Amino acid sequence: MDASKKVDLKIIIIGALGVGKTSLLHQYVHKTFYEDYRTTLGASILTKVLPVDSTPLKLQIWDTGGQERFRSMVSTFYKGSDGCMLAFDVTDRESFEALDNWRDDFLEKVIPREQDFPMVVLGNKIDLSDRQVPKETASAWCKEKDIPYFEVSAKNNINVAEAFETLAKQALSTYKGIFESYLTDSIKLTPNDKPKQRCC
Repeated sequence: MDASKKVDLKIIIIGALGVGKTSLLHQYVHKTFYEDYRTTLGASILTKVLPVDSTPLKLQIWDTGGQERFRSMVSTFYKGSDGCMLAFDVTDRESFEALDNWRDDFLEKVIPREQDFPMVVLGNKIDLSDRQVPKETASAWCKEKDIPYFEVSAKNNINVAEAFETLAKQALSTYKGIFESYLTDSIKLTPNDKPKQRCC
């Protein structure tokens, strides 16, 4: 695969209502934080281009609504995702406990590839003092599922870019693996491919 060829990847951010998915996305793409809270209805999409291992990547990042009543609609946006970002609010225990459901729902709906689908978990709002989810608890959950964990603050821009770039690298690596596997499987030239003999 030509390393200089631009690759388009779809990344989706999912998680409970109010965990800061939109704020994380705006911080990463625009380096801005909005104090006023607006619920995302359905999904909104932002793009960012960045080089990863000398490959220009165009990330199409889907920000999804976390309201339960939009859950079935949101799951239709999962299709074609190359990476998934699970977000929760460290000051809201319920948002952390909902991660299992969000993860299972995503893996069930996305076209099954291999078990290690590119995924990261973000514990957002570490800038707030009324924490309900200890770092050790979230880390243990992620370690058990072999998912990288990032403690982040969309407000103070802590670890936001690192989380997105880790997921982008995972997704690119998986994409390249699938692409090369496809090429290998579709062009098999072996000595057993003898030319067919003509009958006359």
